[in-house]
Amino acid sequence: MVFNEVIPNLGIALPEIVMAVGALALLMVGVFSTADKAYRLVTNLAAALLLLTAILLITQVGGERQVTFGGMFVSDGFAIFTKILVLIGSGISLLMAERFLKEHNVAKFEYPVLVVLATLGMMAMISANNFLSLYIGLELQSLALYVLASINRDRNRSTEAGLKYFVLGALSSGMLLFGISYIYGFAGSIEFDVLAETLASGEASVGVIVGLVFLIAALAFKISAVPFHMWTPDVYEGAPTPVTAFFASAPKVAALALFVRVMIGAFPDMLHEWQQVVIFISIASMFVGAFLALVQTNIKRLMAYSSIGHVGFALVGLAAGTQEGITALLIYVAIYLTMTLGAFGAILSMRRGDGMVESIHDLAGLSRTNLPMALAIATFMFSLAGIPLLAGFFGKWEVFKAAVNADLVPLAIIGVLTSVVGAFYYLRVIKIMFFDDPAPAFEGGAGRTVSLVIGVTAIVNSPVSFLLISPLTVAAAWAAGSLLY
Repeated sequence: MVFNEVIPNLGIALPEIVMAVGALALLMVGVFSTADKAYRLVTNLAAALLLLTAILLITQVGGERQVTFGGMFVSDGFAIFTKILVLIGSGISLLMAERFLKEHNVAKFEYPVLVVLATLGMMAMISANNFLSLYIGLELQSLALYVLASINRDRNRSTEAGLKYFVLGALSSGMLLFGISYIYGFAGSIEFDVLAETLASGEASVGVIVGLVFLIAALAFKISAVPFHMWTPDVYEGAPTPVTAFFASAPKVAALALFVRVMIGAFPDMLHEWQQVVIFISIASMFVGAFLALVQTNIKRLMAYSSIGHVGFALVGLAAGTQEGITALLIYVAIYLTMTLGAFGAILSMRRGDGMVESIHDLAGLSRTNLPMALAIATFMFSLAGIPLLAGFFGKWEVFKAAVNADLVPLAIIGVLTSVVGAFYYLRVIKIMFFDDPAPAFEGGAGRTVSLVIGVTAIVNSPVSFLLISPLTVAAAWAAGSLLY
């Protein structure tokens, strides 16, 4: 009995332990390998490590909610579901990066190690059941991402992106700690379970509400929600394209999962207080993402504003505050992950003799120079716009339906209207590809890995997605149900 109380149940956190030990091992392998082989070897081993971790997580499917490390770490269906999505995003973006990094002379073994460490931080913060473990996981992820953004040290835009991300990230971390200190001072605990019990027994004080506002502001920065989105377009444009693909996939899923974990896990009985803030940032994100994307000519900046808008749509599910809403959010982020990875795979294929190109007008006439690529990009654009029968439509349908059932009809209407506005800039890309005079053809091809990612994600987002929605809904409902224990 005493032994079990002193020694935590390490089996619950086995995937994270394997990741941590594996990251250290990868670092040693890279240090002691020859320079010309280190990157390829460490990348392959990192991909295998991510796969092994996913398998370990799958073995935990069906288990009950378990807490260890003195209540600081929780494993449940919600954590398993979102961690698997994070591992998929990290693994695919890691494999897509190889060709780009070699062409730009930044194929260093530190890159896959940093991706693994960032993924470890994401997994830790998804399972956080205490503000201390939340902060440790969040900073482990953030510190790795700052370095990744500026990994191309010979390019001013890359170092500028890393510096902007670091400065604004430090500001958000300060806001996070300030909010946590207020919550601890007025509620007397930093443990989510204890906070939920304490706040359920009486009305929350003004101090707790103030702390909660600062906490939400910091988390909104991590998911690039308005009005804390200012870093996103510059970092997306300035960072190397594979890094941008990574930023837009795995960390986005992890940050949204953390947002849900904190709001539902620690403050379930303060729904009325935080729901108003979430509704505001959801509406603001949908509007900013829709209207500012209209004037973008750089494809990476377009995807940045697109991601801001999609965060707003995902937050509609959280604003509902119900199990149906959380289920819809999980469905949405799973579909968004596939759309984003496919779209960035296509962007990685945009290269000519003088290097990568990023202008939307470089896609002009692509249907006449590379029809399969044009069809794949069209599929991603239609899906991102939410055109019926494609995967993106089902994601939006679920979050809007959850909002209507939670009596948030105006929020759902605003979401539909901003979707119509957003459809314009997605359709503009398709118009340029199929109806404008052809620009010079892209050279060199996409590479086998990137082509495979584009092909698979295009199929997943095609009308075939109708067959995948049912199992995805079942898995998301199980995950959401485990969170609302």
